[in-house]
Amino acid sequence: MNKKQTRLFAIGSSLVAALAFIGMTIDSHRQFGKLTNADKITPTVTRGKDVWHKNNCINCHTLFGEGAYYAPDLTKITKHRGEAYLTAYMRDPSKFYDETRHRRLMPKQDLSETDITDLIAFLDWVSNVDNQNWPPRPILVTGATLPGSDLAVSQQTTGAGGAASATPPGARPVAGNENPIALGEKVFRSASPACTACHSIAPGVNMAGPSLAGLAARTETLLASGDYKGKAKDLAGYIRESITEPSAHIVPGPMYSASGASFMPTTYAKDLTPAQIDQLADYLSSLK
Repeated sequence: MNKKQTRLFAIGSSLVAALAFIGMTIDSHRQFGKLTNADKITPTVTRGKDVWHKNNCINCHTLFGEGAYYAPDLTKITKHRGEAYLTAYMRDPSKFYDETRHRRLMPKQDLSETDITDLIAFLDWVSNVDNQNWPPRPILVTGATLPGSDLAVSQQTTGAGGAASATPPGARPVAGNENPIALGEKVFRSASPACTACHSIAPGVNMAGPSLAGLAARTETLLASGDYKGKAKDLAGYIRESITEPSAHIVPGPMYSASGASFMPTTYAKDLTPAQIDQLADYLSSLK
């Protein structure tokens, strides 16, 4: 190519790139309303955004992976925790963690009930934005310590999709995925919200829900005691009841329930098939 041809090629390439950029920009703006659920931006959501900024939440937390990275990303927090849990947590975070032991620095913001409602509405709107699975690895803080350790377990090892990966050897999938325990483990990780968002299977690591390590042995003791309030007669029945009617028996602890109702979602009974519930019960029953 001579100089003239080179110059024309450079000019032409720049024009094509500029047109492509302008076209993609216009197309992105065309879709923003749909991608961000702009029609769902109510006055409550707007007030919640103002609460978020007024209290400088982004100084510690992140949304869509953007923020201070000191505390968990809250992009999908309403799907992981739910309104009841978040309401109780925002009223007084210290009830959920021993700050002297876990070195938590979440301050009590003294938010009004209206502020809490608005902020949750804003976070719920955020959780429904099509963020193309970003951040790809959400931060899940357990708020617990391992027995005998003074170090806070601030983050679980996560696998694909952000699900916590701590599978007992006996629960590994087999060829054809016919093993009910392996299928139950898959449900444990893939249900919506994923069980791993609130429960650990590591001993002593209590998250938004209690650790499920040793569930089988603990349940046998519970069913034989006078403390059990539900209707189950055996381990499998207790697990199914806990999945479909989480408030039938309340596990003691202010971080698990409020006003006699469990923080655990009540949607699994309709979102999971009977077969999936049975598989999940088989998997959890294997956690000796």
